[in-house]
Amino acid sequence: MSSIKLMSFEEELQKNPELKEADIQTLREWCEKQPHLPKISDSELALFLHSNYYRLEPTKNTIDTFFTVRSHVPEFFCNRDPVKNKELQKACQTVTNQILEGTTREGYKIIYGRLLDSEPSHFVYNDCMKLLNMVIDLWLYTEGTCAGHIILFDMKNVSFGHVGRLSPMGLKKFLYYLQDGLPVRLKGFHFMNASPVLDVILNMMRPFMKKQLLDMLHMHSTSDSLEKFVPLEVLPNEADGQAGPLQELHNKQVKKLEDSVAWFEDDEANHRVNESLRPGKAKTATDLFGVEGSFKKLEID
Repeated sequence: MSSIKLMSFEEELQKNPELKEADIQTLREWCEKQPHLPKISDSELALFLHSNYYRLEPTKNTIDTFFTVRSHVPEFFCNRDPVKNKELQKACQTVTNQILEGTTREGYKIIYGRLLDSEPSHFVYNDCMKLLNMVIDLWLYTEGTCAGHIILFDMKNVSFGHVGRLSPMGLKKFLYYLQDGLPVRLKGFHFMNASPVLDVILNMMRPFMKKQLLDMLHMHSTSDSLEKFVPLEVLPNEADGQAGPLQELHNKQVKKLEDSVAWFEDDEANHRVNESLRPGKAKTATDLFGVEGSFKKLEID
């Protein structure tokens, strides 16, 4: 296994008084009756339980969705080696996705994303999403549970040229995973440096957003409104913050990913569903996301 230190179940028990061994046991027994699922550690079960506020039935759904989506969306979850994968290297030059060091006043961790390169033709949505999910994965498995998370996309450098690089299906896949599979307590979904481009992108996203996510959606054209949610000093220098130069923070995050290649390889080899063993009917990507062509009605004005 790679040199990264994963969060242990003992640490999770210390952090979370509501975490009960009995609930973990119940989930373990349920997992044993789900032959299509991979082997899931107790610290992972703790993540899933915590993200669902310790409700067992929703937790089971999240577990199944988490592993099912990762198995059926190879464009986000396969070939995750930033050292060897040329497309991923290109994504690392085009965007930055990082977990900021500081937190919000409530103690929520902040996932920050922004373009490094403003040339639309360099932006490949699937590869950039792959990078984002790698950053989130590594962080979830090493940091474990926390009070909550917010996603903050900085729209600086995003132009109408980028809109044409997005597909409704690609957005649907990410939003489905974010809302139904990702074991985090999502507390906010923010866009800063909002411009008219954002309205077009959000029009593409809204059909796939549940009310809960829509309710936590905030657009900020100035730092004043963002400051109500995020202390500005935790942001990179280029985003009116004091956390350090954007490129330096980005390089640090990429280095973490490169140091964890063995973990990503192991995850891909051993952490997927086996549809041929699923009780009942096997699932396909079409079952999850529908057919690619059915979005033709979504014209961009």
